[in-house]
Amino acid sequence: MAILYRTIGKGFLFPLHRLLWRVEIEGAERIPAGAAVFAPNHDSLLDPFFLGLATRRIVHYMAKAELWELKLLPGFGKVMESFAAFPVRRGESDGQAIGAALELLGRGELLGVFPQGTCLPYRDRRWRRGAARLALEAGCPLVPVALVHTEQAFQPRTRKLGLPRVRIIVGEPLLPEGPATLEAADELTARLEAAVAALRIPYGAPHHAWFD
Repeated sequence: MAILYRTIGKGFLFPLHRLLWRVEIEGAERIPAGAAVFAPNHDSLLDPFFLGLATRRIVHYMAKAELWELKLLPGFGKVMESFAAFPVRRGESDGQAIGAALELLGRGELLGVFPQGTCLPYRDRRWRRGAARLALEAGCPLVPVALVHTEQAFQPRTRKLGLPRVRIIVGEPLLPEGPATLEAADELTARLEAAVAALRIPYGAPHHAWFD
């Protein structure tokens, strides 16, 4: 499993990102030793590669199911799986994806979820409760992560490349409490969003070419 993640990812793509964008990582010692849900802000298509630099462990990702259905690239889904991704149908209650995520967490793995859902620069990108729900159901920590300046590395709207210094800041893990109710997931999501916003304060808001 995750052969391309271990070889091409860790052997080439991650070091390339670290070199080109002079990546600085803060708080990596806060990453739990066992199962955890990473929940960063999402401002660039490159964010999964940057987040992977925060730890030597494999970070598994949910990815939109449409990537498994590309007619022009048959078999692309298998490539995604080899990069430690699995499909989820966004906007739906995808029991199969949730089951796969909980199975990974049950094995003590790391799961990466982008609660904003998209990196496209809409001003209203509310933080969804999926990451918090998984942490509650698995009884594992929810880890806030701030990805700083990734939108300048690759602008999601204009597709412009840049070479800013990227920072990855890992916050204190949030420990879920109580049953996995909608109210508990909403409360934990609010705590998560506030934690990521606090980590970003010294650097300001993303420099997006916003959709108005």
